[in-house]
Amino acid sequence: MKIDREALADFLRRSRDRVSPQDAGLPAGPRRRTPGLRREEVSQLAGMSADYYTRLEQARGPQPSPEMLAALARALRLSEDERDHLHLLAGRRPPASRTSGDHVNPGLLHLLDQLPATPVQILGDLGDVLAQNPMAEALLGGVCSVSEHGRNVVWRWFTDPAQRVAYPPEEHAYYSRLHVADLRAAVGRRAGDPAATRLVERLTAASEEFTALWDLHEVAVRRATRMRVLHPLIGPVDLDCQVLLAPEGDQRVVLHTPPVGSDTAERLALLKIVGTGQFTPSPGGAEVGHGS
Repeated sequence: MKIDREALADFLRRSRDRVSPQDAGLPAGPRRRTPGLRREEVSQLAGMSADYYTRLEQARGPQPSPEMLAALARALRLSEDERDHLHLLAGRRPPASRTSGDHVNPGLLHLLDQLPATPVQILGDLGDVLAQNPMAEALLGGVCSVSEHGRNVVWRWFTDPAQRVAYPPEEHAYYSRLHVADLRAAVGRRAGDPAATRLVERLTAASEEFTALWDLHEVAVRRATRMRVLHPLIGPVDLDCQVLLAPEGDQRVVLHTPPVGSDTAERLALLKIVGTGQFTPSPGGAEVGHGS
């Protein structure tokens, strides 16, 4: 990443103009030409020399360190989005944001109810199934939670052979790489997050296949894929998986839709009539235990 000195200088000047002395806990004082902070006040609040800050605003300063950028973000009372923008202008990677965790936005839950004919799931970026509508449960199976990572699709894919029976054997290697590359991207974004670290450690200890793929260091955020599910009631089903990312980035809505020209819509309509009862794996198909 490369510093954009001109844009950084402009952003600092305009951010300084938007903060009043009262907002920063400073006395307003007489004879102020602008309602914002002075350069000397920003430098004082950020714990840096006035000369250093002045050079930044004049687009001739050195590249600020992450610690210096954090101090500037506090001094200028930047929002999280503005803080991230400041880091990017300075050629630095933004710090890891707070994650939503297991809490699902009510708006996303409402979306599940508004698409009764479409299998929809809400997944965390590490692969945890956080919510799903009845059609997703009927198509993809219930969510197991008997262990710490029981509802995690990556964990179940690499540790429970029964989960793979629902997918054509010739596609297993593809799904394995897809899972690992997507997880690698999430772990990178979380930058040392304990939950991410623990999941990778457990997977590495439990699966030689996962370990070999993890060592390849492939990275690819999953956004749209085609998959085939061998369902025990309605037979093989081809699906387009569209992934919509929530603004926080650590949750995603996965829509399983019929490909154009396929008979998937008719099969899903049949599944909706049959209902969401638990089904038993059979030679011609199997219960699906994950949504990827």
